[in-house]
This record gives sequence, C-alpha cells and structure tokens, in this order.
Amino acid sequence: MSESSASALPPGRPSRQAFIHQESLSLDSSCFSSPPVNFLQELPSYQSIARKRTTILSRDKQSGTLLKPTDSYSSQLEGEITENLDNQSIRKYALNISEKRRLRDIQETQMKYLSEWDQWKRYSSKSWERFKEKAREMTAHLELWRKDIRSIEGKFGTGIQSYFSFLRFLVLLNVVIFLIIFMLVLLPVLLTRYKITNSSFVLIPSKGTDIQCTVYPISSSGLIYFYSYIIDLLSGTGFLEDTCLFYGHYTIDGVKFQNFIYDLPLAYVLSTVAYLALSLLWIVKRSVEGFKSNLIRSEEHFQSYCNKIFAGWDFCITSRSMADLKHSSLRYELRADLEEERIRQKIAERTSEETIRIYSLRLFLNCIVLAVLAACFYAIYRATIFSQEHMKKEIDKMVFGENLLILYLPSIVITLANFITPIIFAKIIHYEDYSPGFEIRLTILRCVFMRLATICVLVFTLGSKITSCDNYSCELCGYNQKLYPCWETQVGQEMYKLMIFDLIIILAVTLFVDFPRKILVTYCSSWKLFQCWGQQEFAIPDNVLGIVYGQTICWIGAFFSPLLPAVATLKFIIIFYVKEISLLYTCKPSPRPFRASNSNFFFLLVLLIGLCLAIIPLTISMARLVMFYFIALAGAHKRVVVQLREQLSLESRDKRYLIQKLTEAQRDMRNRLD
Repeated sequence: MSESSASALPPGRPSRQAFIHQESLSLDSSCFSSPPVNFLQELPSYQSIARKRTTILSRDKQSGTLLKPTDSYSSQLEGEITENLDNQSIRKYALNISEKRRLRDIQETQMKYLSEWDQWKRYSSKSWERFKEKAREMTAHLELWRKDIRSIEGKFGTGIQSYFSFLRFLVLLNVVIFLIIFMLVLLPVLLTRYKITNSSFVLIPSKGTDIQCTVYPISSSGLIYFYSYIIDLLSGTGFLEDTCLFYGHYTIDGVKFQNFIYDLPLAYVLSTVAYLALSLLWIVKRSVEGFKSNLIRSEEHFQSYCNKIFAGWDFCITSRSMADLKHSSLRYELRADLEEERIRQKIAERTSEETIRIYSLRLFLNCIVLAVLAACFYAIYRATIFSQEHMKKEIDKMVFGENLLILYLPSIVITLANFITPIIFAKIIHYEDYSPGFEIRLTILRCVFMRLATICVLVFTLGSKITSCDNYSCELCGYNQKLYPCWETQVGQEMYKLMIFDLIIILAVTLFVDFPRKILVTYCSSWKLFQCWGQQEFAIPDNVLGIVYGQTICWIGAFFSPLLPAVATLKFIIIFYVKEISLLYTCKPSPRPFRASNSNFFFLLVLLIGLCLAIIPLTISMARLVMFYFIALAGAHKRVVVQLREQLSLESRDKRYLIQKLTEAQRDMRNRLD
C-alpha cells in the first residue's frame, strides 16, 4: 500500500503497515514515544500507563533534572525515565534483561554530565541501598525458625505458614515485654541484692496506710510432702509464692544509688504502661500493613473469579498431596463464591413474610447464643467462688487429686466452656441462613468473644471476692485483708494457673488424641468407623484463637506476675514444636482455604481485640490500687483528726487546770499580804 493510498483512508483507521509497525516496536518506542492513535490506546490499561507517564514527566520537569543532550525526543524521554529510576532499583521493574542493561548504560552515561556533588550523592545512595540489602540478607539468616517455616510453607502453603509466622511474632513480642520488665523492675533489685553495684534498698514507712495493710505473711505448712512441690509448681503457691514471679515479692520502695534514688513502685507501673503501649503500636503497625494489602486486593465478584482461576495458584507448594489439596481448596472457594451469589439472589427475591420469618429466627437463635454465654459465665463465676472458699484448707487434709481439682477448678471450667461453645455455635449458625463466608466470620467472632470474655469474668469474680467483707473487715485496708493479705499475688497465681493448664491441655490433646487417632486411621482404615472419623484437620482459626487466648492471659497477668511473659515465651516455643510435629505427622490441612494475605490481618485483628479486653481489667485493677490508697489515706487522716481532737480536749483541760491553780495561788498571795 502506497503512501497516497494510505492517506486516502478515512481518519481513525490506520493502515496495515502502520499497525504492523506499531506492534513490532521495541519497549523504548512503545513506552517512550507517541504512537499514532488507534483502538488499543483506548484501553483502560494503556490510559493508566499514559497517566502515570505524564505524572512522572511533569514531576521531573518541575524538579529540573539534568539530562544528557540528545537529538531525538524519544531519547530525551528515556533520559527522564532513567532519572526517575535513580531512587529505585531498575530490577524492580517488569523489563527484560536487554532493556534493563540499556537503561543502566544510559544511567552510567548520564553520570558524566553531573557535578561531583551529584555524583557523590548518587554513588552514596547506591552504596547505602546495597548495604541495606546485604544487611537484610544477613538478618534473614538469623531469623527465628526460618528453615522450619519455609519448609512448612513449601509443604502446606502460605495459609498454614502464616499461623507459624504469627506464633513467631508472639514469641518476639513476649521477649521484648520481658526485657522491658526486667530492665525497669528486676535489674535494679538484682544489682543491689547481689552487691554488684554500690547501692542499697530504701524502705519508706507508709504514712497513709496502716501497717497491717503492708504485711504479707507467707504461710508455712510444716512437714512438706513430695507431691506438694508438684502442686506448688503447677499452681504458683508454696515455694514459688515468695519469689520474683509474683507481685507480693516486690516490697521495696526504692533503690538508692550514689546520685539518685530509683523509685521502684513508679518503675513497676511505668513498665506496665510501656509494654501495653508497645504491644498496641506494634500490632497496629502490622495491622495497617495487612489492611493496605487487603485494600489493594479488594475486588469485585467478576475479578474474584478471574483471580481464582488465573492467579489463584500457590507456587510455594512442592508436594503432590498439597497440590491436590490446593486444587480442592480452589474448588471450594469457587463453590463458596457461587453459593454466596445464590444467597444474594435469594435475598433479593425474598418476600416481606420470608424476611420477617428469617429475622425472627435469627433473633431467637441469638437469644440462645446469649443464653449459652450467660450459662458459661455463671459456671465460671460459681467455680471461682467455690475454689476460693475451699482453697484455704491445709494441704495435708486433702488428697493429691482433690487439691489439684480445687486449685484448677476455674481453669477446668473455662477450658470446657471453650471446647463446648464452638460446637454449639457451629450448629446454630447453619440455621441462620447466612453466606458461607459470613458464617465463618460470625462463628469465629463468637468464639473470640467467648474465649476472651471468660478471662475477664474470672478476673472480675476474683475482684468481687477480694472486696467482699463481713463485719467491717474492709474498713482498714479497703479489701478483705484477712483472707487476701496480697490480693495481687492471688490474681497472678490464677493467671499463672490458666497459662500452665492451657499448655497441659495442648500437650495432652496432641499426645493422647491426635497421635492415637492418626495410628487408628492409618492402620485400621478398613473399619468404617475410623474411615468416618478421618484424620485430624489442622484448623487455622481454632489454633489462632488458642494462642491469642494465651497471649491475653499474659497481658493481664504480667502486672500481677512480672515474670509471666518469660513463662509465655517458653510456652509458645513448646507450642511451636508441638504443632509442627502434629502438622507433619498427625494432621492434615483443612480443605477450607485460608490465604496468608487475609489471615495475617485477621490474626492481628483478633490479637488487637484481646489487647483491648486485657486493658480493661488492668485499668480497673490499677484504679482499685489507687482507690485503696485513698481509702487508707482517708482512714489515716480520720484517725489523725480524732487524735488531734483528743489532744485539743486535753490541752483545754490542762489550760483550765493551770488557770485554776494560778487563780488559787494569786488568792493565797493576797491573803498573806493582807
């Protein structure tokens, strides 16, 4: 086709040669020049690239970047693009090797036209980027459980890998919390006690409180049986009660160094505020990052189908069985999406009578849920009251099992409630006619509330028991000082027992349920009962709720038991290896998908809810320390006022007596003179 014939074509229809020539353009001519207008330029993707290119060019022109003088306009645009790539690595862009090398050569050529100061800045920036990259590579090799988590990711995908990464985050968080408490509270005490520094303890006599409110007698049981040490280790009583593990051990008012006095009570309170604030900021930071990724990945239903079909594969999977599981997960996702679409259409086609019926049914079922929660809370309340009333008996009057049952009764009831309620909630949710995705989220939300609220119920029950007084027994100290000489230690012991009992349950379930179930399903597969029972599934939400429950206990109990973060760190390390062994040898991944991008944000959201619930009882407890102080201070002031009144009364009597004697002496003197 000649140029005249090409020019005779109507506008808007490019010639065949022009169209072929445009398709054969290289990256530089297609991205950095202005091709003739055709229908491909009307695509949204091309328009988006054009807008980004215009923004980059306008920004570079405003900044006045220095370019190499060239003759062609396309070369000038290339120079401006390479100038824009100075702050970012070229290899981050989706270009082939030849184009990256060409752009790198252009950058190096442009360096000759820069001043020495600009060249030094560019070289230093590149050197700093290389240093940071090498540092990240070095720290990646020092990352905790790096090989184990990568192995899990390769065998089971990113969903289960995100659970173990979240567990690693909690280990690091508790290590940092322990270091804060150790540096602010424990270290000054240890340095003084073992004469490492030239310092001494300071005991300031309390002027506002009675001496009986500051005395913490440690009970001695006389002859101690061997199993008593086991009970003490599991419950935090006995030889552990007067150690740095609990609040009652810290009776020192300060540490006197050479130039200042370290206020230990203030440091104790500040350490609590510090670890709560650090936890909040760290969780919010990671949650915002996850929220950004979820916001970017927010998609319409049509895009969701396309992404699942064309971009839903997890390329970290290396096992054939896990690949088959991923296929079934994608099928489950598509079925769930179709089911949600069907439910949306069903909702749109509902009549007013059907809407009233379904909402009435949901209201009735939610009343049942509330009744179940109320029954669990009341059971925890009664178990705590019973345990506290019978805990004051001597150990030698009980047998070994009875004593442990009394000590761990609240923990046992809480564990049973956490085990039974999810089953009830899962049965109820099927009758509420929700979409599959919303069913999962609502069930998890109810389980989260149940697990975390049980801890608050336990703490508030202990508080009501501590402040319950008979025959004016609380007037002196503001609480029942006879039964609870140090109520903070009592609360710390309950949190310690919850932590230990939760670890015992996890180990017992793995050893005595999961492993026997795996053996029976593997070697007795011909039995229909075991075929129906099947292999244990590694349910990510349930396992996450378990460790969030443990972390909430740690947050609440760290104020009453300063070394509880160290216990939680050791517990989570044990859980990591136990769960890894259970995953590799006894469990199979759940067929329901749980993507890492969604799960990370969900984990942190649940953890943030747990932190908010943990702050409530801590704030109330600290407010009661302040309230007790002012009550005791008011009582002391009242006694001082009474003493002053008595003293004034005695002084007035003395004055009257002296005036009377003086009058008599004067009268006698006058009589003698007369």
